[in-house]
Amino acid sequence: MQVFYAPGISGNEFILDLNESRHVVRVLRMKEGSEVKLIDGRGNLYEGVIGVADQKRCLIRVTGVRNEFEKRNYRLHIAISPLKNPDRFEWFVEKAVEIGVDEITPLLCRNSEKTGIKAERINNIIVSAMKQSLKAYGTVLNEPALFSEFVKSPFSGIKMIPHCNSLSERKSIGNVYHPGQDAIILIGPEGDFSRDEIDLASGNGYSQVHMGNSRLRSETAGVAACYSVYFINHSQDQ
Repeated sequence: MQVFYAPGISGNEFILDLNESRHVVRVLRMKEGSEVKLIDGRGNLYEGVIGVADQKRCLIRVTGVRNEFEKRNYRLHIAISPLKNPDRFEWFVEKAVEIGVDEITPLLCRNSEKTGIKAERINNIIVSAMKQSLKAYGTVLNEPALFSEFVKSPFSGIKMIPHCNSLSERKSIGNVYHPGQDAIILIGPEGDFSRDEIDLASGNGYSQVHMGNSRLRSETAGVAACYSVYFINHSQDQ
């Protein structure tokens, strides 16, 4: 069943925006009476049928709703350096949303080779990944933040900074993080975090962790961090 994004939906009817309407009618060639699902980014999954198959204003009639659909008992925030190759950063965003992440913050580090992102494009990727993976809760893309300021921000959950400096004592994520805890994980640029950044984060309550024996690209490390938290929380499912 096709899934569409319906921000601000309320009541028993919703009109899809121009892009979604055109996709429904012109690309998918769906007709009146076809069944669809809607997500609103606030945790609600709607079931509905197409009432008016208009390529500019496609009307959906809601037939049911599931509140707090697959709500997790933890929140995950990944702060990751923008990457020189934007395709790699976009790949990270897509996969992280599919696995499950609540917030993403572009983190400006000493070794970051790029300082900006295309926010509108990234948000479109987030919505697409939400629909693909049937995520009813939206992922928030924050404004870029300076590392030195970000690590001093208050956070009540577990704080972790993975890095590749073998001279420091590092633990595995599984030895630091436990199921049900909120978490924030910092992911550095291609050149890794500087020694000063590691010390600053550690001094502000961040646990130093590793991602195994392999030296990972930044985007791979970000996805691995997301999956590590996901696996710890869901390893006893079924």
